[in-house]
Amino acid sequence: MPKDNENIRLLVPGPLESQEPQGFAPEQMTRCEECLRANPPTRINCLYCNVLLPVTESSARLRKPILRPLEKHESGYNTIVLPSNEAVSAEAIEEAASFLRLEQEDLERTLSEAVPLPVARTASREQAEVVEYRLTALGFRVLTLSDEGPVVRVRSLSFDDAGLTINPGQITNEVDIAWSSVVLLVTGRIVAKRVEVKEVKTRGAENEILDTTELFSDEAVIDLYASGHSETWRIQANSFDFSCLGTEKSLLARENIRRLQTLLAANATNARLDDSYNRLRLLLDLVWSPEQETKSSGWRRERPGKLSIGIATIHSNESQFTRYSRLLFHLTTHTLD
Repeated sequence: MPKDNENIRLLVPGPLESQEPQGFAPEQMTRCEECLRANPPTRINCLYCNVLLPVTESSARLRKPILRPLEKHESGYNTIVLPSNEAVSAEAIEEAASFLRLEQEDLERTLSEAVPLPVARTASREQAEVVEYRLTALGFRVLTLSDEGPVVRVRSLSFDDAGLTINPGQITNEVDIAWSSVVLLVTGRIVAKRVEVKEVKTRGAENEILDTTELFSDEAVIDLYASGHSETWRIQANSFDFSCLGTEKSLLARENIRRLQTLLAANATNARLDDSYNRLRLLLDLVWSPEQETKSSGWRRERPGKLSIGIATIHSNESQFTRYSRLLFHLTTHTLD
């Protein structure tokens, strides 16, 4: 009698291919100059001592950056793809999308906008250089920018024919700027969601939820840039004194910031007004995703023997808008080859 397993048919004829990653030949390995150990040519830093590895002709084509979401405290390096008069081949787009860990359709949508947009964000300059090298070799036109430049929230403004005075909150910090020095106005919206949860410590594995509060805000903003100043002057509708509008001041913040935008654009004749952020938000999410932060309000005694803790989770696109705004400022003040 035949055994049962003799009648089982294989779904795939022939030997199965190995699922293990392809190894590298000894001559392809990169030797660390510090610990003298061999490393795969795909690495940027030594696997053993974390020292920067030397770049060889073969490793330059094989190196892969670490593309991961950065922590809020980390300073990142952003790779920006620039519009080009020369079309990039479909094969190059496919290879670039695989290298950047993006969907090919998303990269094609990014390129179709024909405006500078981010395609990668890395934690070190060395990794950013690897991304720039690979994309340039594929025919892309790219630029690398670091996270730099302070954001100063403006509390009030005053105007005259010569210029405007910016007040960040204290009279001693006021800054006078000529209308001719204003080079860029960037408009957008900062959307924030705050979820607060109040829990009571129990003997079980999970705490008992006492209360949950969800708050949502959608705030119009204007970023103002002036030549000779590195700051981002930010006007936020919900925390700005619109007394500078005089008789034009309305009871609604959204109407006031619209009138302020019109007034600034009319007087700053050398400035460019850019309102593209709201249209490009979905593409910016691919690399500059909104940040999430969790805060604790500490323990509180509810009643004898019962302690509660408050936890707030904040989801906001403010950092995304800041990076896009700073990108536009860089492109306004620098000439690209």
